[in-house]
This record gives sequence, structure tokens and C-alpha cells, in this order.
Amino acid sequence: MPPGVVIGIIAGGDIAIRNPVENAEDNAMQGWQDLEKHEINEHDTVVGVAASGTTPYVIGALKECQKRGITTGSISCNPDAPVSQYSDYPIEVIVGPEFVTGSTRMKSGTAQKLVLNMISTSAMIQLGRVEGNRMVNMQLTNEKLVERGTKMVMERTGIVDYEKAKNLLIENGSVKKAIEFFQNSKTG
Repeated sequence: MPPGVVIGIIAGGDIAIRNPVENAEDNAMQGWQDLEKHEINEHDTVVGVAASGTTPYVIGALKECQKRGITTGSISCNPDAPVSQYSDYPIEVIVGPEFVTGSTRMKSGTAQKLVLNMISTSAMIQLGRVEGNRMVNMQLTNEKLVERGTKMVMERTGIVDYEKAKNLLIENGSVKKAIEFFQNSKTG
């Protein structure tokens, strides 16, 4: 897998995002089988997310990763969660009982999302995709991001013509590459 790629895998597959897939979380080997499809290896890090910390799908995946020398992390919301035993970097965010018993989407889900945001942002910084406080390697997938990137190019290069900066951005595919191209064209 290329460096800097984040892949989200859910028990039951993508359909489970919108529709329940009964018993998918209970299969301890399926987590590893789903990881294998992405050619996970010792150069990767796998972070298992399980609110209770007891989900067999997550625990099984992390066990197999550790057997193969793959760095593991986990995020759970119970102290001494079983998933933490199979994690090189366990994170236990203790949020207390949910407001609605049987649902983990309020306190646990929110806490875990915050931790995942911190991890992914830190990874993007370490991979050089952030300069200062600017995401300079964002994908230009919509007009809002193109506009944001254009303004960054204008700010960093001193180009005052919006269309010229936008064309430079689009031709180079990222803020970082547009700025590098501009700087190299001035020195070359």
C-alpha cells in the first residue's frame, strides 16, 4: 500500500455503514481477512476501534497483525478493555455510561472520532502534507477546495490574479506542487 493512505474497514463491509449486517462483528477471523484484501504488511499501522473493547472482529484482526509484526493501536471506551491487550498503542477514552443504554453513538462514538481526527491529522503533518497550518496536499475534489487552494497559492506566491493562481493550482494538482513549480520557474 502506498505511504500515507488511510483505509477504513468496517465489520460487514461498506453496506454495514447504512444497513445492519447481523453477526459481522462476531467473526474473529473476518477482520484479518478484510485487512488482507488491502495487502497490509509490517510497514503499516492498524488501529482497531471498538467502543466496548470486546469486539471479536477487531480483536481478531489485531491479534493477526501482531503475529505478523504489524504495528497496532486501538481505541476503546472502557478501562482495561480486552482489545488493549492486542494493541501496541492502546487508547482508552473513558466516557462513562451512555445516555441511551445499548447505544455507543453519543459519548463513545464522539470520543473515538475525536481521537481518530487527532491521529489522522498528526499523520498528515508527519507526511509533509501540511505546511504551517495549511493542508497543502489536499485533493481538489470540489469547487470549495479549489477556491481554498487558489487562495493559498496566491498567498504563498504573491500572485494577485485569481485565475492565474487557479490555473497554476489545477495544472499542478496540489497547492504544494503549484508553489514548488512557481518557485522553480522563478529560479530557473
